Amino acid sequence: MTTHPQVATTAPASLSDAFKRLVARLNGPLHTRALIVFTAITLAHWVEHLFQAFQIWVLGWPRAEANGALGAVWPWLVRTEYLHYTYAIVMLAALILLRPGFHGSARTWWTIALYLQVWHHFEHLLLLGQAVASHPLFGESKPTSIVQLIFPRVELHLFYNAVVFVPMVVAMCHQYLVPAAVGRPTTQ
Repeated sequence: MTTHPQVATTAPASLSDAFKRLVARLNGPLHTRALIVFTAITLAHWVEHLFQAFQIWVLGWPRAEANGALGAVWPWLVRTEYLHYTYAIVMLAALILLRPGFHGSARTWWTIALYLQVWHHFEHLLLLGQAVASHPLFGESKPTSIVQLIFPRVELHLFYNAVVFVPMVVAMCHQYLVPAAVGRPTTQ
């Protein structure tokens, strides 16, 4: 059997190079556009949580029936941990991928959002693991996160989304709205 070492090393190297080029573009000429797309996705997620909160606290719906806007159309979808975990991992990936494009205090704030999202992601991973294994932890009847043992899920996720979103916004303000006089590189 003949092996071709150059073939084996070329494919992964070119995939790695392509990924590096993509990250460089996302943090260079496409940084602003990538942030706009990411912010739109994040805001859509916020709308979903705020709609659910409105259903509970303004309309007086029971929590089990307050599924947000998507849940009004596809209730089975919002009840799955897969949807929530997918958003958490997309959020984490975007925070990681777009971080190199930030500089100075903007990067500090973006990094704070990233660290907070790591915990948020861990909680969703814990929830997904319980759902997949059909084995809730902590003596609960349904998948439960660690902090959910103290705070109800709706309020907890509003809090998690806020503490990740606020430093993201501060980072973008520092990146794009702070005058160039403070010495930050200009990003297009």
